[in-house]
Amino acid sequence: MPQIKCKVASITPLTDVVQKIELTLPEAVAFKAGQYAMVVMGEKDMRPFSIANAAYDNNRIELHIGAEPGNSYAGDVLARMQSDGEITLSLGHGDAYLQSNGLPMVLIAGGTGFSYTYSILKEHLKSGDTTPLTLYWGGKHEEDLYLADELSELAAANNHFTFVPVVEFANDDWTGRTGWVHHAAMADHADFSGVQVYVAGRFEMAKVVRDDFTQRGLKKENLFGDAFAFI
Repeated sequence: MPQIKCKVASITPLTDVVQKIELTLPEAVAFKAGQYAMVVMGEKDMRPFSIANAAYDNNRIELHIGAEPGNSYAGDVLARMQSDGEITLSLGHGDAYLQSNGLPMVLIAGGTGFSYTYSILKEHLKSGDTTPLTLYWGGKHEEDLYLADELSELAAANNHFTFVPVVEFANDDWTGRTGWVHHAAMADHADFSGVQVYVAGRFEMAKVVRDDFTQRGLKKENLFGDAFAFI
């Protein structure tokens, strides 16, 4: 893939450890919703990050980068962006992009894996396709679900979109789902044979989702996630 030098338009905190990066492209670049960018840190140092904006919104790149203390893999990328005001990307990577086939879609996101599902969701809503889509987004704490209010508003405005926030360690005033995010999806689906599933999160989570959902009928050709190229 060609490498493109991008200007850093803004870096905005979404949580204490997650930053939203807005990058300006020299010109519009085609990619597919659900694909990822490779940040070029060196000749042999390419670091993948999901593209958060939809494919129709292709004159910019939005990234959600989580860099908790000790995470130099992401932290070094943020530091480079902050110091240089620009970064080089290679775009259009990954085969786990939106592939509508008329089946209802279930999106499972853990943490900043949400950015992958956000691109797919926004592309789907823009397309006019009214195939049902349900997004399950899990975080350790309520504040980790940094765009929950926006997603709730999108769900209220689009009858074919359902948003299910899931918190692992809930406060006393939390009224939503608790526990592991994929367990919430399993509570709603006894049979996955008639759905598409898109997954983004830690590799361990993706493996458990694959194992548990296939036991409930999910077909291999209807399971998408970049992790599955490695596990």
